Amino acid sequence: MPPRLRKLIGTVLIIILVIVYALVATTVASLTLGTSPWWVHMLYFFFSGLLWILPAMVIIKWMEKPAKPKE
Repeated sequence: MPPRLRKLIGTVLIIILVIVYALVATTVASLTLGTSPWWVHMLYFFFSGLLWILPAMVIIKWMEKPAKPKE
């Protein structure tokens, strides 16, 4: 797969990941954290704010793989 196509696909995947992850994290927070103390909110949003980075790193690593040389 050409690097430009891989980067385009990866960029679209990251955008979809961020949108879906934000919707899911917000829905979970609104359903479960309603009466929780402030520190539980802080912990939830701290960890959920960092958790999306793990799948994004996998996508970026895939995007940056060098192209296979043509034989």
